Amino acid sequence: MIETAEAKKTANQAEESVTGQMMKFDHEEVLFCNDNATGLRAIIAIHNTVLGPGLGGCRIWKYSHEAEALNDVLRLSRGMTYKAAVAGLNLGGAKAVIIGDSKHIKTEALMRRFGRFIDDLGGKYITAEDVGSSSHDMEYIRMETRHVTGIPKYMGGSGDPSPVTAYGVWLGMKAAAKERWGSDSLNGKKVAVQGIGNVGENLVKHLTEEGAKVYISDINEEKLKEVANRLKVEVVGLDKIFDLDVDVYAPCALGATLNTANIERLKCSVIAGAANNQLADEKLHGEMLMKKGILYAPDFVINAGGLINVYSELSGNYSKERAISQADKIFHITKEIFHVSAKENVPTYLAANRIAEKRIESIGKVKLNH
Repeated sequence: MIETAEAKKTANQAEESVTGQMMKFDHEEVLFCNDNATGLRAIIAIHNTVLGPGLGGCRIWKYSHEAEALNDVLRLSRGMTYKAAVAGLNLGGAKAVIIGDSKHIKTEALMRRFGRFIDDLGGKYITAEDVGSSSHDMEYIRMETRHVTGIPKYMGGSGDPSPVTAYGVWLGMKAAAKERWGSDSLNGKKVAVQGIGNVGENLVKHLTEEGAKVYISDINEEKLKEVANRLKVEVVGLDKIFDLDVDVYAPCALGATLNTANIERLKCSVIAGAANNQLADEKLHGEMLMKKGILYAPDFVINAGGLINVYSELSGNYSKERAISQADKIFHITKEIFHVSAKENVPTYLAANRIAEKRIESIGKVKLNH
């Protein structure tokens, strides 16, 4: 009886936690996906579908516990809503996380079982690749559902979206440079790039080609050495990245690196990177950056290139040139956000949020009146 009571108490606490977090972020639906046969443990969070079906990648990560995974997927899916809205896409926001080490748990059966869960949602959620997943994984998912994008090029898809994501981040960084220094040129600027996965590496290429002095940091030491030698950039320690005297800090790994301790250490003038949810606490740390005089290019605005890329695939007859052309808008959107921020004297994240919320509200009214 004691074990039963304790188990019931734990279950009730878990349910209250889920309900509380869903209410905090105002989600439409959260689906927990479990399958003993394949070992699948996943969460799909659908935040808002006013503008269209929720599209967001499938992140595979070794979370320490389910509550951590839930918090991550709720924050990421909300970010996708705002990302699509600001970018002017007819998409809602959603995201999925699969719990486990991507190097060990991924199998065809697991990914296809995940695809069945997606299919059961009837098109409310469209998945794509993210940290820990690949276009090859999307191919397996495609065997069970048509609600997937970012499939391999040989299947008629767009393949890896990271080059377009990096391109958009580079444009956002240039818009921030224009706002801060009066010129969008990054030639001679010192940039610290934290995380050199596919997006980070492509960003470094853009920066070095333009003549920036680049410092890189990552947990993968082998990749660090290879990129440093090939692109002629300087490697710094994982923790030392926050103390560098640079012009731009570009977080391109996991989120929440902009917390109270790290912000106090930063010596940069601009923050512009690819990572999602860079602000550990949106309000607290967004205001903290503003007070410190650091210009923050909101992550969900400048990293929208990947979403634009897969949206282009969904539209049919994918063309990388068309996706790049659509991503060019990121420069002007970022400049608009800086303008609103200065005019209304609010942090840049809040200016971006207001633009997104205004579009969602206005288009929502159009649909209600149809």
